[in-house]
Amino acid sequence: MAEAEAAQLKEEGNRYFQLQDYKAATKSYSQALKLTKDKALLATLYRNRAACGLKTESYVQAASDASRAIDINSSDIKALYRRCQALEHLGKLDQAFKDVQRCATLEPRNQNFQETLRRLNTSIQEKLRVQFSTDSRVQKMFEILLDENSEADKLEKAANNLIVLGREEAGAERIFQNNGVALLLQLVDTKRPELVLAAVRTLSGMCSGHRARATVILHAVRIDRICSLMAVENEEMSLAVCNLLQAIIDSLSGEDKREHRGKEEALVLDTKKDLKQITNHLLDMLVSKKVSGQGRDQALNLLNKNVPRKDLAIHDNSRTIYVVDNGLRKILKVVGQVPDLPSCLPLTDNTRMLGSILINKLYDDLRCDPERDHFRKICEEYITGKFDPQDMDKNVIAIQTVSGILQGPFDLGNQLLGLKGVMEMMVALCGSEREVDQLVAVEALIHASTKLSRATFIITNGVSLLKEIYKTTKNEKIKIRTLVGLCKLGSAGGTDYGLRQFAEGSTEKLAKQCRKWLCNASIDTRTRRWAVEGLAYLTLDADVKDDFVQDIPALQAMFELAKASTADKTILYSVATTLVNCTNSYDVKEVIPELVQLAKFSKQHVPEEHPKDKKDFIDIRVKRLLKAGVTSAMACMVKADSAILTDQTKELLARVFLALCDSAKDRGTIVAQGGGKALLPLALEGTDVGKVKAAHALAKIAAVSNPDIAFPGERVYEVVRPLVSLLDTQRDGLQNYEALLALTNLSGRSDKLRQKIFKEKALPDIENYMFENHDQLRQAATECMCNMVLNKEVQERFLADGNDRLKLVVLLCGEDDEKVQNAASGALAMLTAAHKKLCLKMTQVTTQWLEILQRLCLHDRLSIQHRGLVIAYNLLAADAELAKKLVESELLEILTVVGKQEPDEKKAEVVQTARECLIKCMDYGFIKPVS
Repeated sequence: MAEAEAAQLKEEGNRYFQLQDYKAATKSYSQALKLTKDKALLATLYRNRAACGLKTESYVQAASDASRAIDINSSDIKALYRRCQALEHLGKLDQAFKDVQRCATLEPRNQNFQETLRRLNTSIQEKLRVQFSTDSRVQKMFEILLDENSEADKLEKAANNLIVLGREEAGAERIFQNNGVALLLQLVDTKRPELVLAAVRTLSGMCSGHRARATVILHAVRIDRICSLMAVENEEMSLAVCNLLQAIIDSLSGEDKREHRGKEEALVLDTKKDLKQITNHLLDMLVSKKVSGQGRDQALNLLNKNVPRKDLAIHDNSRTIYVVDNGLRKILKVVGQVPDLPSCLPLTDNTRMLGSILINKLYDDLRCDPERDHFRKICEEYITGKFDPQDMDKNVIAIQTVSGILQGPFDLGNQLLGLKGVMEMMVALCGSEREVDQLVAVEALIHASTKLSRATFIITNGVSLLKEIYKTTKNEKIKIRTLVGLCKLGSAGGTDYGLRQFAEGSTEKLAKQCRKWLCNASIDTRTRRWAVEGLAYLTLDADVKDDFVQDIPALQAMFELAKASTADKTILYSVATTLVNCTNSYDVKEVIPELVQLAKFSKQHVPEEHPKDKKDFIDIRVKRLLKAGVTSAMACMVKADSAILTDQTKELLARVFLALCDSAKDRGTIVAQGGGKALLPLALEGTDVGKVKAAHALAKIAAVSNPDIAFPGERVYEVVRPLVSLLDTQRDGLQNYEALLALTNLSGRSDKLRQKIFKEKALPDIENYMFENHDQLRQAATECMCNMVLNKEVQERFLADGNDRLKLVVLLCGEDDEKVQNAASGALAMLTAAHKKLCLKMTQVTTQWLEILQRLCLHDRLSIQHRGLVIAYNLLAADAELAKKLVESELLEILTVVGKQEPDEKKAEVVQTARECLIKCMDYGFIKPVS
């Protein structure tokens, strides 16, 4: 019974194989293998499963199955050849050569075997040649690098060649086999920066995508040595060592996404111990005084990238839990550093911010309330443990730590503000005589006053202190931060005109001072950054933004600061926020009149709109921003490094671009200043909202601009995907409409663009909108299809059986909407001209086809009438039987009437086409000319 069932399963597998369903075939063969002990059948089943493995590119499995078949019958020629093919794909050319050699011996006249033998022989010879030449090159490079008397240019060339070689799989393996790791360590020992850098970069290349090599290198170089190299002051060196550690982590954790096979996988059983050791050393670096600011930043970057889960769907967050338990206090120590205190660790401008980001990521990565409570308790214990009435420095560090957490997980920061004595300590430090205390307290107040309830507490308790500091301090750093604190408190009510925190005119005075600082080039960039941050808050007030856009020097000073500060994420975010406020491109809740009445009745607060936030004022502000050169400034901001230009900043910039593109008259200016180019990266990367806004702005530009000018060269093809993403039912009607207009414009340019639109699977979406009830959407979709039918692949979709595409176009020709008729008849004219089969198909898709055609040929609008006559001519030319049917209908009378007209300038094409139709009828002999 079992043997019979196995034979039946084999036949079933063969049928699946012929149908090219290789997964099902593999399953059948596998089931059969469990049921049989017959050696001949076993050999056949293994051989057949090997064939499936080759088809599905599972070469390891294919080689294994073929080997089992060969174990049963060593002369199984099919199994030998299949194993040869699998081994060739796995790069084991010498073993593949032996198998095909055996095949050629068994069947000497088989041309296929002889050809494979020749090809493999050539490949092996080439591989040996490269291998031997690579070996000698590696030796030569190390000789030059380790020779103290080598010339500088030879040294540089050898170093660069070694780095390039290390990045190639074959080259990395040759360096590794030739005692390369030990030689590279000798280069590190020279302590010459350029040689150490070359060694580190070569090691990075060797570790990439190879778990076994990465493990050996980690143990040979040692993690403490790697970290000490990363701790140096040299920024380039620190970054290179950071990249080396990242390559090692990627290879050990499998993040490199490469498939590890065979021996390579067997060599390294468990990498968790090594990864834990790396994490511990990175955490130790955070609090070591021997580590430079650059080194600390790189350690934070590595923790940020590798500890939290990349996908929250993955259940395991053990790395985060480990870091919270063993390293959170160390991260808090970094965040609480005060640069002006003698105990401060070496920092850069970004170190504390990177610490806040890490705390935020770790907190977001926690899965449940007990984990979050544990996290909060560690923070609470750390902060309260710092409070000391006898030691002011410790109090300052405690408040600085709270300030850092407020820049990370805001909810946690708010809970910590509720701790006994925290808010009181902030206010007390404001009144301190030490400038360092004032500086930390003012910054903490700024971060604490984001929530309206907290802002109200500070307005009650701290505004008078802030004003006092502002008036009395001589220190510009404190003065400007105090001003920003006042700005933030003044804007705590947001855009709500009824929730102004300060007296009338106070916010304008604060803004005036911010603009004054912004224009003062003699003040350092870090201090001017605070002025932009102040404006980011104050421009929520419509009076402030109206004054600001009229102050051209202040606008241009802000743009110059943004262009020059593409390494400072805070400035980019503040500038983007200010521009969002000035253009009113933030989300506004829809006001429902009934709810307003209800709120008034129940004596609830109703948000009020400022008179200057109305559409007319916004349009004037947009015009002024464009005139001041906002587009070129934003184009520079978009080019900033991805670590600096955060997804939130990208979204803000996309919002501003969309607001700038609102008027069709301004779009030419935006294109001229590089707006089209700048929008592409914003539409492809960032938050979902940001990508949609940027795609919508691209659609507005592409709908009315010449694509060759707006998106020159190959860039125009990158525009297609964002536009197609707007053809979604989740997007609003305006986004759908403008995306269709843009695609219509692009599809009219070239067949290559039509092909790109087709490949992005836009055709089904365009067809869906042709069914839309909304007249403008249906019209735009039909016009787009009119251009798309010029593409051969689109025509093939119309030719295919079992769809109603042609029927839809024919019925749209009978619509009352002239624009839809015009586009649909144009599409039908091109389709019937391209394929005779479509002419015959047109008569079968609907019984109304002849009536619709007659209406087109009699249409009052000449362009539609001309298209109708072209369709009639195409049908007449396609088939004699079809032509006879048309002549017997009223169409002949219509053609005669139109053809007899006197052709004036406007009607020339129409009359000429009608006459060509009549000539075609005469050619068939259906009608005779009147002499």
